Amino acid sequence: MLVLVTYDVNTGDKAGRSRLRKVAKECVNVGQRVQKSVFECSLDWTQWLELKKKLENLINPETDSLRFYLLGNNWKNRVEHIGANPGYDPDGPLII
Repeated sequence: MLVLVTYDVNTGDKAGRSRLRKVAKECVNVGQRVQKSVFECSLDWTQWLELKKKLENLINPETDSLRFYLLGNNWKNRVEHIGANPGYDPDGPLII
């Protein structure tokens, strides 16, 4: 399923900047960055639960926020892109 992960981490202090880097690193490990704090992640249910738990443990819920949009397996009918930086197909071939 495709999960859209968005976050907003308060970077007003050193601890916040550290949290931001850690959240971004976890998201980079499982998804594709489509905007600065927005990732598209193709995950199964177990991977989704693991990512959610990791990110919940990284943020400060009093100052930071996370949003998860579960777009499911039929996400191609729910995503439309206009403008620069064309999207990618998370189900397509991985070329290294």
